[in-house]
Amino acid sequence: NVLAYINRGIAKGKLGDFKGVIEDLSKAIEIDPKNAFVYSSRGLVKVKLGDHQGAIVDYSIAIEIDPRYADAYSNRGIAKSKLGNYPAAIEDYSKAIGLNCNNFNVYYNRAIAKRTLGDYQGSISDYSMAIDLNPNDFNMYYKRGIAKKQIRDYAGEIKDYTKSLELNPNSCRIYKNRGDAKKKVGDDLGCCNDYKKAASLGHEGIAQWLSSQDGAWCRNMK
Repeated sequence: NVLAYINRGIAKGKLGDFKGVIEDLSKAIEIDPKNAFVYSSRGLVKVKLGDHQGAIVDYSIAIEIDPRYADAYSNRGIAKSKLGNYPAAIEDYSKAIGLNCNNFNVYYNRAIAKRTLGDYQGSISDYSMAIDLNPNDFNMYYKRGIAKKQIRDYAGEIKDYTKSLELNPNSCRIYKNRGDAKKKVGDDLGCCNDYKKAASLGHEGIAQWLSSQDGAWCRNMK
């Protein structure tokens, strides 16, 4: 029956046999061609195999069967983003949000798509919505800080990196970015301290810069 094929597909997925998963889900679809969940699940597996266009087809069928299937819209948006079709991805993310406004990942993915298209204010707004729903994810603050950099809101950028570092204090990349932002606002000492911290945590580019003639001013700053 359908459930047996689904369960066997799950077992194959745990073993990394994704082609086998697709075979079992396809069998399940033959038995129950109106099962939106199975189409959507097969779409997820196709994404893992890099078949984004095939995944879009499966998600679209799932949506035809169940037009209120929020996850199918969200996952179709991800597949469209993988193919570089960000405007269409944003449409799908927006539809998913309209059906379920409590999934922070959808806001996060839409924020990435908007930032890619240069809609930095829209991106910041979506990152903020994602943060409201999931306030303990350092990456959300980090990505919003990057978007704020694009609109030259350096004070806001620094604030987001600081919050990100509270949640993930060992990120050399975030210290480096915060140092860059502090340099923009004229805080040379703060910039230098962040660069030194980034180097101590393993940022090779900053470590090389600190040892160079260009980085001497920072290297010698107390």
